[in-house]
Amino acid sequence: MEIKYFKLIKTIAEQGSIANATSKLFLTQSALSHQLKDLENQLGFKVFYRTRAQWKLTDEGHELYLLGNKILENIDASFKNIQQIRQGSIGNIKVSTECYSFYQGLPKFIQKMGLLYPEINVDLILEATHKPISKILSKDIDIAIVTSKPKNDLLLSIDLFDDEIYAVMHKENKLNTLDYISANHFSNTHLIIHSFPLETVSIYEHFLKPNNITPRKISAIPLTEVALELIEANFGLLCMPKWALKSFKTLDHLVFKKIGKKGLKRRHFLVIRKTDEQKKYIKDFISNFVSEFSI
Repeated sequence: MEIKYFKLIKTIAEQGSIANATSKLFLTQSALSHQLKDLENQLGFKVFYRTRAQWKLTDEGHELYLLGNKILENIDASFKNIQQIRQGSIGNIKVSTECYSFYQGLPKFIQKMGLLYPEINVDLILEATHKPISKILSKDIDIAIVTSKPKNDLLLSIDLFDDEIYAVMHKENKLNTLDYISANHFSNTHLIIHSFPLETVSIYEHFLKPNNITPRKISAIPLTEVALELIEANFGLLCMPKWALKSFKTLDHLVFKKIGKKGLKRRHFLVIRKTDEQKKYIKDFISNFVSEFSI
C-alpha cells in the first residue's frame, strides 16, 4: 500500500470530509475522490462512510488510520534523524598530493562532491604539493594523497589502489625497440618530470635512485599538455601511469614501455589526521574518494 493512501486516510479522517482535505493535500476534490476509489477497489472494502455533513471511518478504515499514523510518524522520525546526520557533513577540507599527475582527476571529483554534499567545501592546495605530510601535521591541509605510507602515530593511512608507471615515448625513440626500459637506459636519456626536487618524483625515488642512476638531462615541465608535446617531438621520456593521461589526446605514435622487467608499480594512500577520523564530512569525502578512484 502506497504512503500517499495513508496520508489520504489520515487527512480526510482528521478534516472531516474530502472537501476539507483538498487544501491540506494540495489536490482537487476530484483527484482525491479518484484516489480513494482506487484504494477501496484494491482493498475490497469501504474505508469511509460518506454523509453530507461528515465522513466517518469504517472499522476497517479505523485500523488503517491507526496503522498509517504509526508509519507516518516513523517516517518523520527517520527523516529527522537523517537531517541530523547530514548536519554533521558540513565542513571545509583542504586537499593536496605529492604527485602532480593526481591532479588530473581531482577537479571533476570535487565538482561531483559539490553536487552530492553542497555543505562540504573542498579546496585544492597546490602549494602543498610534494610536502603534503608535513602540511597535514601543521594543519595547513586535511587530506593528502601519497605513494609512501607515512610512519607517524598521529596519522591514519587508507589504501587506495596500485598503479603502474610507464615510460611514454615517441615510437621513433631508439628505446622503443626494447621490451622494457632498464635503469641503465635512463643514464643517457632526457627525462621530463613535472617538477623538482627529484626526491618527489616517483621514477627517480623508486627506480633510478636505488640503482644509482641519474639521467643525462632532466627538464621540469609542470603542464602535462606541454610535456606530451615534447614527447610528440621525440625530445625525451615522460614517466606516468596510463590513467593519468586518459583526459589527454595522446597520439597514435606515442608508445608506453614497461619500466624494469617486472614493471614499476606503486601504491597510493589517502592520509588524514587521526583526530579527524570520526568527523562526518571527512568520512563522506573518504568513502566517495575511494569509490571514485579505486581502479
